[in-house]
Amino acid sequence: MPIVIDRIEPERTAIIVIDMQNDFLSPGAPFETPMGREFVPRLQSLLEHSRQSGMRVIFTTHAHRRDGCDMGLNGEIWPAIGDRVGLVDGESGIEIYPDLAPVGDEFVIKKHRYSGFFGTDLDMILRTEKIDTIAVTGVSTEGCCHATARDAMFHGYRVAFISDATGTFDFPDIGFGEIPAAEVHRVTLGVLGVSTAHVMDTQEFIQKSSSVGQRQQAAAE
Repeated sequence: MPIVIDRIEPERTAIIVIDMQNDFLSPGAPFETPMGREFVPRLQSLLEHSRQSGMRVIFTTHAHRRDGCDMGLNGEIWPAIGDRVGLVDGESGIEIYPDLAPVGDEFVIKKHRYSGFFGTDLDMILRTEKIDTIAVTGVSTEGCCHATARDAMFHGYRVAFISDATGTFDFPDIGFGEIPAAEVHRVTLGVLGVSTAHVMDTQEFIQKSSSVGQRQQAAAE
């Protein structure tokens, strides 16, 4: 049976904003993902709700050292990484897109692979904060968002994968035909919904977390 999240308790929930950085969102960027720019206003609203509800907001940025010592096979798979054109640590491309900049004590975790858990202290932070549910947002749906959602489930977290605050890019033809971003996104959501996460849109997420907050406020009164 697919995973179902009946309610979301804000104090035990973290919003993970995956790689919403200049090298993915800026026009003409090495890994430009127009679909990511399209949902920025929606993600802004989701983050505003999350902050007001008391959820932890955590950003990730994909970055590699200038000398490429931490690239691994990414340098072969992605020419922009191998040629040191994109995702270079210390460059403006790894900075969070200005419209989504962290506020207050929110921080950015640098990662060197698709998953936000691989080789980072994300799991340690979440466990220390007593988080048991995460919401995955950002880019790309089938890449870093998918990998982070899978690792979160493997680590025992319940995952809300936000369907209209995640996005990807067109896939080129490597023998199977070109695959439009919308199709990559749709199929990935279907796979995740069966195997990994509760796929929901921003309104459902807000509704589930708001109802819990309202009940808690009423009980306190």
